[in-house]
Amino acid sequence: MMNFADENFELTEVQKLEGHTDRVWSLAWKPATGTNGAPAVLASCSGDKTIRIWEQSPATGSFHCKAVLEDTHTRTVRSCAWSPSGKLLATASFDATTAIWEDVGGDFSCVSTLEGHENEVKSVSWNASGSLLATCGRDKSVWIWEVLPHNEFECVSVLQGHTQDVKMVQWHPATDILFSCSYDNSIKVWAEDGDSDDWHCVQTLNESSSGHTSTVWALSFNASGDKMVSCSDDLTIKIWGCDIMRMLSGDGNAPWTHICTLSGYHDRTIFSIHWSREGIICSGAADDAIRFFVESEDGLVNGPSYKLLYKKDKAHEMDVNAVQWSSTENRRLASASDDGTVKIWEFVSASGKKKLQL
Repeated sequence: MMNFADENFELTEVQKLEGHTDRVWSLAWKPATGTNGAPAVLASCSGDKTIRIWEQSPATGSFHCKAVLEDTHTRTVRSCAWSPSGKLLATASFDATTAIWEDVGGDFSCVSTLEGHENEVKSVSWNASGSLLATCGRDKSVWIWEVLPHNEFECVSVLQGHTQDVKMVQWHPATDILFSCSYDNSIKVWAEDGDSDDWHCVQTLNESSSGHTSTVWALSFNASGDKMVSCSDDLTIKIWGCDIMRMLSGDGNAPWTHICTLSGYHDRTIFSIHWSREGIICSGAADDAIRFFVESEDGLVNGPSYKLLYKKDKAHEMDVNAVQWSSTENRRLASASDDGTVKIWEFVSASGKKKLQL
């Protein structure tokens, strides 16, 4: 873990990406780009029914729109996610479909359309190996799809358990356990039963387990996968922990427990949360602000505690819907907003304005 104690930070806006004609809902950095000579690539999706692919120019360092994926979804595109290989991009839409796009030499074509949700699809997520895809929606269900050869996808399970709109699905980074969060104020943990190959809910994190008291909008895992952070309409951020060794041994029932709650840092709904590989939690909210938190060295007596590292008010003109750390550039962040823009930021050490060399 990084020691951030002696550093002052500042968030520098590198570029504002304009082109969407409606609010921007979600962002996804393409894996293995921005490193080893491969230019960084970012996908964004919007209420304007399109997905935009932005690529960084190696010469100038600035991002430009490389492709607009349109004429496929007929309503808002709510969520986008790259497969681990970066070959496929999945996009979830209010038109009740999830589209799968293949990137062939920079040309994107829709190679599959996943149908089954009754209405708006809210989120899509690939597992770490790229063999499974999860979707969720307003119909209160979570669907698990198996990725087959030749861009075929087969639904292997429909998970009923949430009592309201499911806002987000997210696979654990190290094992095939699925997490979902909902308008019903809960986070659910889903695992496959080794004997029957059927998926079932192994844990529900709700108010009775020190969980959220209003809609849970998003969740994210730390690099090692033993902690999870969630954010909510109740204006809090919660940190959860589990016994990772027990979980990795194949025990899907390894319980998650509440570690601590961060409150008082946003005064409107917190829509997005993302934990960077080096341990910085970033949050984006309806107060137009972005906040950064790290584990505090002080609180280890009663278990870990977390502190505010940096705050950026008026990061956007309107609600911040998504914050996403780059998967390769440690201090690069993207944010998306109701103001229709995507912003690229560098989170740098103010002492010398240099990016920290890790």
